[in-house]
Amino acid sequence: MLNEILSLVANWTINIISTFGYPGVFICMTIESALIPLPSEIIMPFSGYLVSTGQFSLLGISLAGAFGNLTGSLIAYALGYWGKEKVVRRFLRKYGKWILHTEHDLDKTTTLFKKRGEAIAFFTRLLPGIRTVISLPAGIAAMPMKRFIFYTFTGSFIWSLFLGYLGKVMGDNWETLGSYFHKIDFIIVALGVVGGVGYIWYKWKDVKKQEEKEKEVV
Repeated sequence: MLNEILSLVANWTINIISTFGYPGVFICMTIESALIPLPSEIIMPFSGYLVSTGQFSLLGISLAGAFGNLTGSLIAYALGYWGKEKVVRRFLRKYGKWILHTEHDLDKTTTLFKKRGEAIAFFTRLLPGIRTVISLPAGIAAMPMKRFIFYTFTGSFIWSLFLGYLGKVMGDNWETLGSYFHKIDFIIVALGVVGGVGYIWYKWKDVKKQEEKEKEVV
């Protein structure tokens, strides 16, 4: 079941990027940062592969990814800023299992934000798992918008550039890899499934664990 869902997600992502180009990268990365589980570990490596074919430039996909991340992060920031902690928690209780985010994630990122300060909005952009959730406590704490935008865009650009470069390197060496792997699916398996599947599986298990704890309390 989970593998089928991930396959559909990967195919949809590839189709969007292949059809719309840079705007497709922007759309996918916006969705990812708006707390919807569409792994950047699938989006950017595939975009990087298209750099190796001459369809994109590495700078172009990195900027599209960073601006997409910023847009999605501002949506999550607005939820925290206008809804405050009470509304955010209510939202996560009701819809968290569908977007693979829980109150436990909010607690972790809130503690991290309070402990490390506003700069954590930059550093967490380089960490799978919590890179998108950090926008919620930043919004709840009413972090100054200019600093939030700066930290988010800078961290997202580095992350997008890194994943895009990995995809490009694999594309550039495709002739060497081709003697062992003959399908473009290898890119998705190596950089998408390993990263994206691992992330979604972890989040799925975490959601289930939190549901079991809530049942025990009741």
